[in-house]
Amino acid sequence: MANDVIFHNIERHIRWHVAPLFWKRFENTEDSQRGFECFKSAVDELYGSLVEFLPLLKKLEYLKQDKSVRDPPAIGDSVQAQFKLIVRATLMSQLPLSHECIVEHFYKIAFNVFCNTDNLPQDKEGTSLNEVQCTGCSQEVEKCQCQMIVYMFHETNRKLIELELLERLVGNVLTSLIHIRIENHVIQSCDKTFDVSQLIPLENWLETVVMSWLIRIYSGGFSKTVALSDEVRHAINTFKRKLSHFLYETYIKIRVDHLFSIIIEYPESQAAVEDLRICLERTDLRRFLVSTLQEAIKTRLLHPGVNTPDIVTAYIAAIKALKHLDSTGVLLETVTEPVKTYLKSREDTVRSVVNSLLDDSPSELADELAKGECLQLDDGSADDETEDWEKWMPDPVDADPGKSSQRKDVDIISSLVNVYGSQDLFVNEYRTLLADRLLSQLNYHTEREIRHLELLKRRFGENQLHYCEVMLKDVYDSKRIDGNIHSDTSYNLQREHFPTSALILSAQFWPPFKEDWKLELPSVVQDQLNRYVKAFEALKGNRTLCWKPHLGNVNLEIELKGRKLDINVTPVHATIILHYQDKSEWTLEDLAEVMHAPPTVLRRKMAFWVSQGLLKETTSDVYVLQEENTYMSRLPADIVDEEETESAMASASDQREEELQVFWSYIVGMLTNLDSMPLERIHQMLKMFASGQGPGTVECGLPELKHFLDRKVREHQLLFTGGLYRLPRSIM
Repeated sequence: MANDVIFHNIERHIRWHVAPLFWKRFENTEDSQRGFECFKSAVDELYGSLVEFLPLLKKLEYLKQDKSVRDPPAIGDSVQAQFKLIVRATLMSQLPLSHECIVEHFYKIAFNVFCNTDNLPQDKEGTSLNEVQCTGCSQEVEKCQCQMIVYMFHETNRKLIELELLERLVGNVLTSLIHIRIENHVIQSCDKTFDVSQLIPLENWLETVVMSWLIRIYSGGFSKTVALSDEVRHAINTFKRKLSHFLYETYIKIRVDHLFSIIIEYPESQAAVEDLRICLERTDLRRFLVSTLQEAIKTRLLHPGVNTPDIVTAYIAAIKALKHLDSTGVLLETVTEPVKTYLKSREDTVRSVVNSLLDDSPSELADELAKGECLQLDDGSADDETEDWEKWMPDPVDADPGKSSQRKDVDIISSLVNVYGSQDLFVNEYRTLLADRLLSQLNYHTEREIRHLELLKRRFGENQLHYCEVMLKDVYDSKRIDGNIHSDTSYNLQREHFPTSALILSAQFWPPFKEDWKLELPSVVQDQLNRYVKAFEALKGNRTLCWKPHLGNVNLEIELKGRKLDINVTPVHATIILHYQDKSEWTLEDLAEVMHAPPTVLRRKMAFWVSQGLLKETTSDVYVLQEENTYMSRLPADIVDEEETESAMASASDQREEELQVFWSYIVGMLTNLDSMPLERIHQMLKMFASGQGPGTVECGLPELKHFLDRKVREHQLLFTGGLYRLPRSIM
């Protein structure tokens, strides 16, 4: 009972006298120096007031140990522990709202002194001592108070530790202050520097600066933890783990703001990606990284102002960087989903990819193609995972459950092909590009194209590229046939009007040609081509040639007064200038009628000769031959370089429209026999009867089929009611 009475009186005294005086010192001030002094004075006064109870506490301890005293203590701990518990409880019950301001001033000044004392000699160079301020205490060097601050700092902490008030009173403020320091240091260290690892220096800084300061706080000024109790060492280690976790989180949050640039600069930024990978494994910020990076990609990459090749290049960099960042492929799959969707919406994506694959200059895709790896498509196969079950690892929690079992470590080219889910588009685009190249060079040199084809066959398979093999074989056969024709005596009996060579194509294996109109050649040219056809028929028996007059290359030697011009042009340009042999002035309308060409196209073609100084537009749509050179013409090399290079093949949209018309004939037949059908049934029937096998296969997905049928409805060629398509009576 004596203990209870004494401790009750102690508690009353602390509550009414000691605690109010202690908290009275915590005035709200913005002056750091004033705040430092207030906190120190408050702790000193508190300690002095509580020390006065020591004689009484010793007597109570003596009474407790005396066997004659039978009253057990209210709490099983020692008298000192009971006293400290009363002090903590009483002080915390009167805690003012603004107490953290004073505590923050105290520890901010102390931490600044601790961090900056060693930097003072570097700041003194070239400056007189009287003008230099101490970077720790912000006083003149001669009046430096750093040592005094350090002493007061350790003395104050010692008293708080002795009273067991350090953690309760300053723990939150200390944590907040250190967090701010960590954020500032990470920002300074990672200022747009991606090629050097920053994580190890940051961890070293945390250990040597922050943790060293914390140890001094908890040890009352000592730099080692050996003399500390197990409980204090455990508290310091726990604090260190929390601060390390905060360091990793801060690093990710700061780096994520620059992650788009880090990806674009990969592999130069590999060090930054590796740091992010380590931090990502130790934190829970994957969702934050994904959402932030996706937003940056949408803002900076996925808009009409960025060229498609640049988007493809960025996508390739993202594949490589995100594979390094997350080997499971989940981040890559999630982050790049908007990129893949956007690439599918651009008409020139496939052409950009194929052009990069066949680029003779060093490029990512050309290097990937040279590796010769097989194509890996998303076909839903899980055989690899079953066979290699000993190395199986579960997917991260943010993985798509519907795709995780199908995910493979695919290469860059396979990733680009999987954007469309089929390699047919790329094979067809290569076929069109190959046709353009063969028709633009118009010679029999195909070594480069054969090398590219062999590399592509290793990727896409020989069966898919069979048509392309036939196209290259056509070039080889054309060279042989042309040689045989020119060595034929019956062909050589009649003198050629001009040297003629032909590229003979197997029409069913080549992509469709662009034929909006058919050029009418001059009679002398047509006669020569007819002679070539007869020679071919004599050589090949029951086969003949069908000329494409708008395709080819014509070497012209033009002689005018005082000048001669040797130039390579297209058949259209050659036909225009040849007609000026008959008369020196033509109207656009008359020339268009003779050539069977649209006037709009012809006007653009004639502008070429006007730019060379051979023709002059005297009045509107009237062109006159310029015999004399009125101004200096450009060199033939310039003429050849600036000659327009249009694709001879039909556009992808035109080709696709022609393919869809094949489906339309099947659809009309089905609806004629079955009256009406839903979309899914039409799609199944087309897959069954209208889709073949091999490289010439034409397929139509469900969304594309719906778009096609809806267009036919708008054109009044179909009716759509109750989810069923049927033919109007006018067609039936």
